[in-house]
Amino acid sequence: MSRRRSGGLSFYEKKKTITHNQIYQFISWFVLTLGAVLLAWVVVYGWGIKSVVIGDSMSPGLVNGQEILIDRIRYNVLEPKRGDIIVFKPNGNENVHTYVKRVVGVPGDSVQIMNGMLFLNGTAVPDLFSDSIADPGMIAEELTLGTDEYFVMGDNCNSSEDSRTANIGNVRKESIIGRAWFHMAGGNQGLGVIK
Repeated sequence: MSRRRSGGLSFYEKKKTITHNQIYQFISWFVLTLGAVLLAWVVVYGWGIKSVVIGDSMSPGLVNGQEILIDRIRYNVLEPKRGDIIVFKPNGNENVHTYVKRVVGVPGDSVQIMNGMLFLNGTAVPDLFSDSIADPGMIAEELTLGTDEYFVMGDNCNSSEDSRTANIGNVRKESIIGRAWFHMAGGNQGLGVIK
């Protein structure tokens, strides 16, 4: 006696197979998602930090209350150089606001202020500040920077608390948060590159 197959219900499931195309699509989506997360992390960690300029020590380039974006990645690879505008916490103190100043001396440099003018390695730097420097502070006598020390000053040097004062002193690299990169312009003018 032969059994007949009924055209009714079947309780057996057809075994599903995974194709190479499905594996490729899964890997592609996984790599794309991982890349997007990594890119977002780099952007937020490296350039997503904002700070506010406090005071008029960097005017006319940067003014009180102006927001700036900080490039935190640059100094993981490169060293700060003369002319860079940096954002730092003096002496690494996390309980104070951030300072925004220009690097005028790098490790190994000698700095001194005489007759209202900045001398760098024994040579006058007449074009750095538009005004004569009224207060030489701690560098009335020549000072040589250590291997991890930077000397910073505000562009508006006569209205700036900077490396000339004992409160700030020489800035160590570990106290530097990053380089001031972009500033927020007033109104609807958007971003501007900091020079």
